Amino acid sequence: MLTYEFLRDEGILLLRPEGALQSEDFASVGRVVDAYIEKNGKLHGILIEAQSFPGWDSFGAFISHMRFVRDHHRVIEKIAAVSDSTVLSIAPQIAKHFIKAEVRHFNAADRTAALTWLKQ
Repeated sequence: MLTYEFLRDEGILLLRPEGALQSEDFASVGRVVDAYIEKNGKLHGILIEAQSFPGWDSFGAFISHMRFVRDHHRVIEKIAAVSDSTVLSIAPQIAKHFIKAEVRHFNAADRTAALTWLKQ
């Protein structure tokens, strides 16, 4: 399950995975950001806040996640991964090979700094 909050004025999407990711999670988030991108041309940033990566509830959810990334990575400027997880701390190094957005990791205590960075 993915909860989200969209800071429309800043063009920043806050994502919090709180359980295995589902196909509907990406459809729901897509509806919100697609309308914004259509009007504004891009999304300034995404802040992903997670204690650990929860995985997907099905192969279909994994495919939905990959499609979301494929369809949106060119119109997202920055992604901040906020987590103390060792695994998630290396995600930006891996992601930079596959997506256009600038990706940075922040420790959980630095969430405010992550949001500030996205707003710059």
